Amino acid sequence: MDGLNAQEQRELQGRMEKKQMKEFMTMYSRLVQRCFDDCVNDFTTKSLQSKEEGCVMKCVDKYLKGSERLGQRFQEQNVAMQSGQLPGR
Repeated sequence: MDGLNAQEQRELQGRMEKKQMKEFMTMYSRLVQRCFDDCVNDFTTKSLQSKEEGCVMKCVDKYLKGSERLGQRFQEQNVAMQSGQLPGR
């Protein structure tokens, strides 16, 4: 961003924010769909059964922890690549 003027920097920042929002919404949509498909089985009532609610809570927790761990590993790999030291070498 060093070679950009103020307007270009604002435009780039706006595009990055839009991209991040789109990625967040995509992740959220996948999470909702996956946990719904895995956990919701009874459509005879309008509210979740306690078993379904527990399943959804575990599903969300597992998904978020997995995403967090994946992000950490990605950062570790990125730092290793920038320093020229790939793990396992």
